[in-house]
Amino acid sequence: MKVILTHEVSSLGAAGDVVDVKDGYARNFLFRRGLAVAWTKGGQAQVDALARGRETRAVKSLEEAQSIKGNLEASPVRIAAHAGSGGRLFGAVSTADIASAVKAAGGPDIDRRKIEVPTPIKSVGEHRALVRLHPEVQASVTLDVVAG
Repeated sequence: MKVILTHEVSSLGAAGDVVDVKDGYARNFLFRRGLAVAWTKGGQAQVDALARGRETRAVKSLEEAQSIKGNLEASPVRIAAHAGSGGRLFGAVSTADIASAVKAAGGPDIDRRKIEVPTPIKSVGEHRALVRLHPEVQASVTLDVVAG
């Protein structure tokens, strides 16, 4: 089944891409989460609109992405979270929390869907997260999670 991705899906592609997936995957995962729509003959106009929107939000050039990467990797980002006596968090630090902490620290506005955390952050301490700034540039951000 041909579908048009409306959001970036890490294993398939970026918003606006037309991809071929199995019917069950499209119906049960992509459509239900609003990540894709069925491809039709009139869907090309929607693909073009998504591409224009992606261009305005995306990091414009490789040089700009490299400079943002340098700024993100230079200093750790501090995140205050509710924690118990043993340093264990009540819940976990989400990608939205990371994005807002980066912006509050004077960094760029990062889309939460472009942040990857290898393991859920459920304890106080230093952690790492990966931010995809550009198809060729990924920044490793150091997160300093403190009880607060």
